[in-house]
Amino acid sequence: MTRGISANPRQTFARALLQLAAAFTLAPGGAATAHAAPGSYPYAVTTTTGMVNDIARQVTGDLANAVNIIGEGVDPHLYKPTRSDVAALLSADVVFYSGLMLEGKMADTLVKVARSGKPVFAVTELLDEQYLLEPPGFAGHYDPHVWMDVQAWSKAVQAVATALSGFDPSNADVYRQRADRYVQQLDELDRYVRRVIRSIPQKQRVLITAHDAFNYFGRAYGIEVRGIQGISTESEAGIQDINSLVDFIVERNVRAVFVETSVADKNVRALIEGARSRGHDVVIGGSLFSDAMGAPGSYEGTYVGMLDHNATIIARALGGEAPAKGMSGKLRASE
Repeated sequence: MTRGISANPRQTFARALLQLAAAFTLAPGGAATAHAAPGSYPYAVTTTTGMVNDIARQVTGDLANAVNIIGEGVDPHLYKPTRSDVAALLSADVVFYSGLMLEGKMADTLVKVARSGKPVFAVTELLDEQYLLEPPGFAGHYDPHVWMDVQAWSKAVQAVATALSGFDPSNADVYRQRADRYVQQLDELDRYVRRVIRSIPQKQRVLITAHDAFNYFGRAYGIEVRGIQGISTESEAGIQDINSLVDFIVERNVRAVFVETSVADKNVRALIEGARSRGHDVVIGGSLFSDAMGAPGSYEGTYVGMLDHNATIIARALGGEAPAKGMSGKLRASE
């Protein structure tokens, strides 16, 4: 298990309990050796976020029914599980969550599920600690938004395949093959994101969003990133934070800022008003998916669609070149 982002003592204690519970269910390498193979197919998988659910669906295919808890436009940093969520977790054969304390308010529930004997896996467990970002002021606590780097999220795909191969050894080859095919799709996505972000003129490669969810994106694809709030939306942006960003926008002649689908836009609009009061016009470049994907059943409701949307919107708003309907023509017309 990986360390989290919150220094809250209660969450630190919950994290330690979760590690202890996992020790009884996970063998080295992530195999759930303490659990028998599924009694029947499709078996039940429960996930915490849409991004994790997308991996589970891709890797299991029709061998499992993968249901998700935290839905479209919902902030996982603040989400508290309902009774029906707890029931879904306890009734699952396998549970996958993102990890790095993204689902911080679900820690106690995940402990309960792990202690009940269910195999519970963090999909980020294969990431090397040297890769993980430690934001200023959060030394020793990692930024959880690793899905913003497509290559990193490919390792999460492999983590799911490894876990399922241990849980259901008779279908290990199926899980590996499906994971490999999905990683090939992600390689294509990674190349697209890299190309369209690179097309933005160097001086205009500045991404300003509602909260610090895009730092891995910035590092992977070569764009400077600023967020109004911190890495968790539990933190509140102060007047000084907003004024400092207004100064930055004016000095750098930033042309567009971005709202997020799972975060209120009031702070972004305050930036726009602040810049206008200084004689600088900046617009909302579009709405990005940060901690949640688009509507279920839509292209943007897949991980590939989510990142395709974000990269396309960012590139076009900041003066780069990207097709209006994205990598494969499946996006709704970009904003």
